[in-house]
Amino acid sequence: MTRPPIGSVLHAAHIDVVRSGRLLLDDVSLTVHPGEHWALLGPNGAGKSTLMAMLGAREHPTRGTVDVLGRRLGRVDMRELRTHIGHVDPRWRIDRPLSAHQVVLTGLTNTPELDQRHDYRPDEHARADDLLALLGMTDRRDSLWPFMSQGERGRTLIARALMPEPALLLLDEPATGLDLAARERLLAGIDQLRRDVADLATVLVTHHLEDLPASTTHALLLREGTTVASGPVGDALTSATISTCFDHRVIVTRRAGRWTAVAGDDPVVSADQRGPN
Repeated sequence: MTRPPIGSVLHAAHIDVVRSGRLLLDDVSLTVHPGEHWALLGPNGAGKSTLMAMLGAREHPTRGTVDVLGRRLGRVDMRELRTHIGHVDPRWRIDRPLSAHQVVLTGLTNTPELDQRHDYRPDEHARADDLLALLGMTDRRDSLWPFMSQGERGRTLIARALMPEPALLLLDEPATGLDLAARERLLAGIDQLRRDVADLATVLVTHHLEDLPASTTHALLLREGTTVASGPVGDALTSATISTCFDHRVIVTRRAGRWTAVAGDDPVVSADQRGPN
């Protein structure tokens, strides 16, 4: 029987996912330890959302094993397990005109509005304010959700996901729909969060290298449900691997800790051309 590595936060071992006769994931493996920050990249249809559903304890694999926070899918209460996972989805729907502070509080009950059965304690209100401050949202504490920008909503949702103090944070395309300035503020907030919460493990999904925070430590690249590259970010994010992953020749560079990709004739460049890490 496959056992997860000691101390791992996530361990997916040789998982296949078949839906309606279609193979969506083919022999994919991933191990995430505390303090690691993984990027999950690939084109549309690569299997990123399917894998995130496994990592977030929302679906089971067809074959293989998935252990989340030391508990194996198929042997645990998935709903209860999800309460220990922070999941940030910018498409999360909030219909009521809650303030940023109130939205963050809903992370305690994982509900779209304040749970009237929950007695929100003074220390919980204080934690919500601390998390908003961490994400640079102190001056927007009382702003109502309908009047917040997409970037402000994104940072509020990250604070919300952190309310139950999860060991694992999943970020599902958090920069979706953001302009340049809003994206940079969001990524700076993620970098600060990772510095302040040393043991937090994160997995961030994106299509774009430019949307990766500088604090990214590892990467998994998927194409058509299979692994193109996986491991430390310096090894996994190269011109060759990204060109293969997206089936388009590009040159990948990294400067000041951030990545860019531009079209190029030669998918392989030297370390000097990639720039300093």
